[in-house]
Amino acid sequence: MGIAIGTGTDVAMEAAEVTLMRGDLMGIVTAISLSKSTMRIIKQNLFWAFAYNVILIPVAAGVLYPLFSHTGVPAGLQFIFGNHGFLNPMMAAAAMAASSITVVSNSLRLRRFKPVSVSI
Repeated sequence: MGIAIGTGTDVAMEAAEVTLMRGDLMGIVTAISLSKSTMRIIKQNLFWAFAYNVILIPVAAGVLYPLFSHTGVPAGLQFIFGNHGFLNPMMAAAAMAASSITVVSNSLRLRRFKPVSVSI
């Protein structure tokens, strides 16, 4: 990985993968720490998006239909599953909105990132 400092030459800054805008070498530690935090949050977001889809796509497709086909959907669950056990489209939209809110809220935690202070 190439790292350039903003006080260096233009050629070095163009060739580097990471350019530190200040001349402080501690920025390398901060950049690596921020990168690790970002990757951790991306992995969390992927997990939650995957979990929402693994759970709700089969329900929307009617995996619960055999359960409710003979007995009917209980009155308290009819708003969610209708009369036959398929996921109500409004509930599916609400779940997707909740998924988006979860991902965005989790990503916004990066705004609270504090650089690591290292004493030499």
